[in-house]
Amino acid sequence: MKKLTLALAAILTILSVDAQTLKTPAASTTQTIKQDFALGTIELNYSRPSAKGRKVMGNLVPFDKVWRTGANNATVITFSDDVTIGGTAVKAGKYGLLSIPGAMEWTLIVTKDLNVTSPSAYKQENDVVRVKAPVMALPMHVETFTATFANVTNTSFDLHLFWENTLVSMKITTDVDSKVMKQIDDAMNKDTKPYFAAAQYYYDNGKDLKQAQAWIDKAIAANPSAFWMTLLKARIHAKLGDKAGAMAMCDKTIALATEAKNDDYIKMANELKATLK
Repeated sequence: MKKLTLALAAILTILSVDAQTLKTPAASTTQTIKQDFALGTIELNYSRPSAKGRKVMGNLVPFDKVWRTGANNATVITFSDDVTIGGTAVKAGKYGLLSIPGAMEWTLIVTKDLNVTSPSAYKQENDVVRVKAPVMALPMHVETFTATFANVTNTSFDLHLFWENTLVSMKITTDVDSKVMKQIDDAMNKDTKPYFAAAQYYYDNGKDLKQAQAWIDKAIAANPSAFWMTLLKARIHAKLGDKAGAMAMCDKTIALATEAKNDDYIKMANELKATLK
């Protein structure tokens, strides 16, 4: 009897060790996607179930019920800066991302609750914003639930969710201009002034080109061999309608970039010259 007891104990020990060391692939893998956005970042953490031959929409993912927008744990979205979703201001922070799928339209929900994994756990009073998202049919089958950040600009991006033959999208925006303008105003009151960066921002965003011209002149005066600065000056001249000034700055850029052996800026300057003829 004692020998039998010892043998059983040994078997149980082996099984216990084996269970502790055995690692198998997760049925729904976790993914974190992170995107630089505006002056900060956006991050989404979610789990990705696969269809595996099953009907997804209206079956595996029921219509008209709250869904965790993934598998396993709650889906979490994090904004480093304040954003706007569906016309509603959303403060920087961490939020749950829920959805109510439908055949023709989904309701996407940003919630303060980070732990909703079933319809019974959902409380509408924790909603921060709700957005209606029309269903777009995909021409191909998507096996695994996927989230992406698409159409990223300085001020907006689209959160795309797609699975099976369905795609839904939610636009997220942020206010960049007022923050950058405040930085420029503050920086111009200091000893070291970011003339080039300020001129570039004014040029890129359709602001006062005369001010941009004044700043780029000061930047070039401090760094006369900077071919990237002379190219910006050429572009500002061109936008102001001063073709002769733009042409002269293109030639200067080509000369400086040739000396620096930078073919990219030679090419860009020649391309700008071609538009001035």
